[in-house]
Amino acid sequence: MTEKKLHEDQKYIDGLLANNSFVIQSIYDKYAPKVIHYIRQNSGDSDQAQDIIQEVLIAIYHQAQNENLKLTCPFDAYFFLLCKRKWLNELKKYSNNWVTIEEEKVSIIEDAQALAFETEVFEQKNQLFQVAFQKIGQSCKELLQAAFQYKSLEEVAEKLGTTYGYVRKRKSICIGKLTEIMQQSEGYKQIKQNI
Repeated sequence: MTEKKLHEDQKYIDGLLANNSFVIQSIYDKYAPKVIHYIRQNSGDSDQAQDIIQEVLIAIYHQAQNENLKLTCPFDAYFFLLCKRKWLNELKKYSNNWVTIEEEKVSIIEDAQALAFETEVFEQKNQLFQVAFQKIGQSCKELLQAAFQYKSLEEVAEKLGTTYGYVRKRKSICIGKLTEIMQQSEGYKQIKQNI
């Protein structure tokens, strides 16, 4: 199986990761007007469109940071599809009224659809993790935050003033609690259905 070729628009993903203001402004200048137009044509306003754009950029950033996102399609198709799906989800969530969606006849590349799906699933998992993380005890939170921050459990043990063996065992227990909370949530069941 051959690996897909990295698209030249990877520069936008790299720019987001580097918090490059020029690249971020470029994304807004080139791609935001299409999203704003779409949302305004489909029961939304400019402020809602800006919120959707911001949320999608944050989701892309987090996926790129945590999952090493590699763009194999044009950024435009990927970004627009994510914004469109997020907006449609918002409409479904908050509207009891019939919504007419004016579907653009845009040929969206399969890679964009696949990447958009991956980003949506990543975002759902991240939200699920954040909710579950708030439900575990304070000592587990502190231990896991330290484990995320430092490279080795030895460093974590040193920072927390305890032994490596204790940290290792306690981390395992905390991750078990976190996993259990996540798996019992309604969001987890929805993610499993969508995959």
